[in-house]
Amino acid sequence: MPAISTQIDTEFEVKSIEADVPAFRRAAVNFLARREHSHYELQQKLTLKFPDAAVTVLLSVIDRLKRENLQSDERFVEAYIRYRKSRGFGIRHIHHDLRTRRVDDLILDRHLFESDEDWNEIALRLVAKKLGSTGKINLADSTHQRIARFLESRGFQAGHIKIALGPRLKF
Repeated sequence: MPAISTQIDTEFEVKSIEADVPAFRRAAVNFLARREHSHYELQQKLTLKFPDAAVTVLLSVIDRLKRENLQSDERFVEAYIRYRKSRGFGIRHIHHDLRTRRVDDLILDRHLFESDEDWNEIALRLVAKKLGSTGKINLADSTHQRIARFLESRGFQAGHIKIALGPRLKF
């Protein structure tokens, strides 16, 4: 007799989860309406919002949104790179952030380039902000080291830092 009760409870739970699929989808679309999300981010947010939901059901909702082109890791990467560049971050920092959001390397390779001239322009803007328009510095003095460390912490590579600091050096 208890086996029948368990079977009925299980069937009720499955029907309950199926009935919640529109709620999962609505929540996912609401997240995506605010900003683009990676597949992983969306999964994490839905899991937090619906802790009792089966992961497979949430993944199926996300996969359907992906098929309908409502969720796209490509669009997420494009928007994220554009935003982080506007905030003064370099390639290494952005690449690391996207890897923590579990974006596929193939997508990253299509959108992040070391040779992108934007990195030099961004670094030059940051140096100008730190030193002012006419500020000059000596090579290897404390100001030079401080700004170089700052640019490195922002994710700029040595070549970008050298190009950004070069015009500001006193000879």
